[in-house]
Amino acid sequence: MSSRHTDQTTDVPAVGADSPFRQGRISRDEAPQFVLPLVVRIEKDGPPARTDALETAARAVLVLLTDERAHDEGEWADAVRDWQDARIRKVVRRARGAEWRKAGTLAGITVHGRDAEVRVFPPVPLDGWPKELAKLQVSGTDLDDPEPVAEPEAGLPVLWLNPDLDMSAGKAMAQAGHAAQLAWWELTGAERRAWQADGFRLAVRTAPRERWAGLSGSGLPVVRDAGFTEIAPGSCTVVSDHPALRARL
Repeated sequence: MSSRHTDQTTDVPAVGADSPFRQGRISRDEAPQFVLPLVVRIEKDGPPARTDALETAARAVLVLLTDERAHDEGEWADAVRDWQDARIRKVVRRARGAEWRKAGTLAGITVHGRDAEVRVFPPVPLDGWPKELAKLQVSGTDLDDPEPVAEPEAGLPVLWLNPDLDMSAGKAMAQAGHAAQLAWWELTGAERRAWQADGFRLAVRTAPRERWAGLSGSGLPVVRDAGFTEIAPGSCTVVSDHPALRARL
């Protein structure tokens, strides 16, 4: 991405030539590294649908970014600033039963989808996870859609997944969160307020293969993975297709 923005909590540009999603070492790598933890509830007898989980995770990131505790003198503001000054890392872990209940005792926000539940926590140092979260598993987040996923509602922001990448649900949830955050950074104040007032409604869909080249080369925000897990560095994983951004192309 070539555009730049100023986020709500700092005057330091967060994307552009020094984007946290760029391939290769950048100045952000010299800063202390933080990670945004997300925990998805996956009970043995009632796991959420994959698309529901992805959409809920993306919304959870936006809810965290707009929480009053993440701004000004809020209790999470320093952690959010430090996180956005480095790589915008997100890690999704899974929990059920007592693990989920223990995770709920930590400061954070639980966001509900149709059936999915995702709890997002303020950023933590890369090597400083709370013990209640550190012991949760990253693997085992494979989820399915039991029924065909409907076409996105007209006018809804859509986060388009790369059809040529095979990502676990946990990895895709993190990528969808990145995409929602990139879209948020590119919006004006009025556009942000409108999206927030609408409950951050959005859709996550796998792009048709015949559309992917056009989407990824359209000028819309594109997530390029750093290559820490699952996929090759520099891979284009998601395109953020927000109607307000598309109107400016």
